[in-house]
Amino acid sequence: MVTATTGLTNTALTNTALTRTAWDVAATVTDPEIPVISIADLGVLRSVEVTGEHVDVTITPTYSGCPAMDAIRADVEAALAAAGFDDVSVRLVLAPAWTTDWITDEGKRKLHEYGIAPPTGRAAAGLGKLDPRGERDRRRVRLTMSVKCPRCDSLHTRELARFGSTSCKALYECLDCLEPFDYFKVL
Repeated sequence: MVTATTGLTNTALTNTALTRTAWDVAATVTDPEIPVISIADLGVLRSVEVTGEHVDVTITPTYSGCPAMDAIRADVEAALAAAGFDDVSVRLVLAPAWTTDWITDEGKRKLHEYGIAPPTGRAAAGLGKLDPRGERDRRRVRLTMSVKCPRCDSLHTRELARFGSTSCKALYECLDCLEPFDYFKVL
């Protein structure tokens, strides 16, 4: 049956509602390394699709060797099973590669409140790409942005180590409040 207002069949409406519900459930799963941020806010949750009784979830790791992906996969399956979705598959996709540009503004706020400086600026994924004439786009200039201390908001900070508690983060020190903190690198 096709509805008059949407043009969608009842089956399509049901699948759309179930897909929305399944997305909302999967989106409650938090990153095991940063438990204050959901995988949706982190941009790791890429898609959820319901076909009949099967739920297909797609996730993208923050980097190809991210050790948290097995835990995230298990947590998504458990959350969906608890919500009544018994037939679930979670696919891990590497392309397109995850970028910090996928972190939501809410996710960046949560990182800051948790004491992790969120990424500053945008990923350099477009730098050096060929333009339609086959020439390199050299109009962009790489800049290093100051990293704001998540404790006192000072920009008077310095990098102590390129890798912090995880490969996604660098270890910084605030030169005003003297507190060390993680910085989620721009990727």
